[in-house]
Amino acid sequence: MQDKNNTQYFKVEIEKQIRVDEVLKEVYSALREKGYNPVNQIVGYIMSGDPTYITSHRNARSMIMKVERDELVEEVLRSYIKNNCWE
Repeated sequence: MQDKNNTQYFKVEIEKQIRVDEVLKEVYSALREKGYNPVNQIVGYIMSGDPTYITSHRNARSMIMKVERDELVEEVLRSYIKNNCWE
């Protein structure tokens, strides 16, 4: 029986924060392994929201669906700007 005089604790495990750049790297790699053009497939997914553009190989589809599409666009743009010395 629980002691009503003590505070009870409820612990919820928080899912590990997903880094968008890591997701893109993993998805890109999985698409290449399966013989797809990763850029075309990722753009197709971002534009349409249709997850079937991404292979389920190596859990890539599941991973990319955990990230908002606008976050994917932000990461790609951020990386492009950084690599072209515009900052």
